Amino acid sequence: MSRYRGPRVRIIRRLGELPGLTRKSARRAYPPGQHGQARKKRSEYAIRLEEKQKLRFNYGLTEKQLLRYVRRARRVTGSTGQVLLQLLEMRLDNTVFRLGMAPTIPAARQLVNHGHVTVNGRVVNIPSYQCRPGETIAVRDQERSRKLVETNLQYPGLANLPSHLEFDKNKMVGKVNSVIEREWVALQINELLVVEYYSRQA
Repeated sequence: MSRYRGPRVRIIRRLGELPGLTRKSARRAYPPGQHGQARKKRSEYAIRLEEKQKLRFNYGLTEKQLLRYVRRARRVTGSTGQVLLQLLEMRLDNTVFRLGMAPTIPAARQLVNHGHVTVNGRVVNIPSYQCRPGETIAVRDQERSRKLVETNLQYPGLANLPSHLEFDKNKMVGKVNSVIEREWVALQINELLVVEYYSRQA
């Protein structure tokens, strides 16, 4: 299943607010489609599937990628759900988004793909790169890169910078101080339901 490239508002109408996917908000509060307003009792499977889809669409992952992250999280000691969220939050594209360099995660992914971002002074163009505490994330020292990020900084996707990051707007340099804590994850999600969903799949 490839990455979703369709209308984003349609997704947030179905799943609720996804800060990483889009800054737009849905005008209608019910899901799209002919039966969007019909109240039907959802099965436990449907609830778990919805939580999984929230995670997938917010971070812009394919099904295969998300399953790989779940398997990695299972191998780490501690709460699988929390480790999964930390792995996703510490991706380079998401870190660039949380620093305010891009308005959404897809926009941050494009910045990374096009070589506008450096990690510890070296250009990294892999959006899934796992950021580690102590690493410095900066805008490449080129006029085009700086102009792009300057524009984005005027309209950040999220107002608050998480506690594990720091950012110097003048130098356009950010630092990862630690791994993100659960309360700073911007997405409203029950990660345990995602783990349950995959425990039945694989």
